[in-house]
Amino acid sequence: MEYIQSFFGLIDNLTWGWALIPILVVFGVFITIMSGFVQFEFFGRMFRVLGSNANNSDPNTISAREALLVSVGGRVGGGNIAGVAVAITLGGPGAVFWMWAIALCGMATSLIECTLAQLYKNKETDGSFRGGPADYIRRGLGQRYNWLAIVYGICLLASFGFGFNAFQGNTMAGAVQDSLGIDRMYSAFAIAAVTGLVIFGGIKRIAKAADVVVPVMAVGYITLALVIILLNITEVPSMLLHIVRSAFGFEEAVAGGMGAAIAQGLRRGLFSNEAGLGSAPNVAATALVRHPVSQGITQSLSVFIDTILICTCTALIILLGDVYVPGAQGIDGVVLTQQSLVSHVGEWSKYALTLAILLFAFSSIIYNYYLGENALAVVTRSKPAVFVLRLLILGVVFLGAVAPQATSVFFFSDPMMGLLALVNLIAIIMLFPIAMRVVDDYRAQLKAGVARPILDPAKFNDLDLDRKAWDPSIWK
Repeated sequence: MEYIQSFFGLIDNLTWGWALIPILVVFGVFITIMSGFVQFEFFGRMFRVLGSNANNSDPNTISAREALLVSVGGRVGGGNIAGVAVAITLGGPGAVFWMWAIALCGMATSLIECTLAQLYKNKETDGSFRGGPADYIRRGLGQRYNWLAIVYGICLLASFGFGFNAFQGNTMAGAVQDSLGIDRMYSAFAIAAVTGLVIFGGIKRIAKAADVVVPVMAVGYITLALVIILLNITEVPSMLLHIVRSAFGFEEAVAGGMGAAIAQGLRRGLFSNEAGLGSAPNVAATALVRHPVSQGITQSLSVFIDTILICTCTALIILLGDVYVPGAQGIDGVVLTQQSLVSHVGEWSKYALTLAILLFAFSSIIYNYYLGENALAVVTRSKPAVFVLRLLILGVVFLGAVAPQATSVFFFSDPMMGLLALVNLIAIIMLFPIAMRVVDDYRAQLKAGVARPILDPAKFNDLDLDRKAWDPSIWK
């Protein structure tokens, strides 16, 4: 076991240790510049998905809004509550600025990877859609790279399907035990039972659950933060200025100054919004949309919601309170956020935070399950295999919830996610010219006066597309 842990520790050092974060940052900046700042160009169009006309009437498919909410539910998790607190503790208020910066670049990365996932998606026999990085590797790069798709699938299943679901189960049970005093065993049974009700219904039921859970958790948490901001409204301008000044080392809040702020902000921002990691494209591919870029734009909004909105809410809750002491490291993580809430609005708020953690973690579990199912599909579409996977994931969630130290078994999760991201970035770099062809087609239609562009697969006959997934006649 010691040798196995050392091996995965080496992978973690070679990816997250020094290589991956700079690559993700550089690539995000590269995509932003080479795409003509596409995330800002289409920013106004992102919010159209929230309207009623974003849904489709086909009961066998997932709407663009449902796909957005599933991905928001996956991106938004413990990192938005505990991760932001850790970033501020270790990097100071300036870390928040660098979280914003990486999110703005990540919006472009997410747009491109999710556009590719949509472009190369497959139509299933039941009328639904499936796709993701494994499909744009196989169909975009060719069968000679099939081995790369399999490596991607294994990493996705190990990290998100198993490892992170154990962590989420642990987070939920721990929150309930700490605030309500309920034994982990009872929580574990409840979490596994509710998870089973959702995941055994497949992507359609997952989407329906997300359509209910995600708006409640996001709006509820943002509303709580807005109350705190209004109570401290006179301090907000100076606090925002303090964040910016700390980001550039003008006001050193922690040891390491600007360097610590950059390192913590970029790291926590990337972990939170997942842009470029190759996870969200799996969900993006499930939506029925007129043009691949439209779902890319929608998923770019998902990054905005995760980091610019929800992470900022947590940051202001902490920084506008009197619990956080710059440079002190006695309190961090979810405890810092919880105590900051209490200092603002009273003891009742810790129960509200517990509810938020439960909703955040549950939405992540069902999202992670679907990623695991999609990873399994890279190797086999066998129904018995899917059934076994569901049972295994329920077992993992239960194990993570019932035993405080159980998650240490899944030490391989972060290294596997590191490899996952590297494989995905290699594929995006190789397919970037194709992605820009699709983006330019979308732009050309908008310039010609087409309000809602439609992909014509005949314009892309040189690409290995599933023509059944792209039938323009259904929109006429």
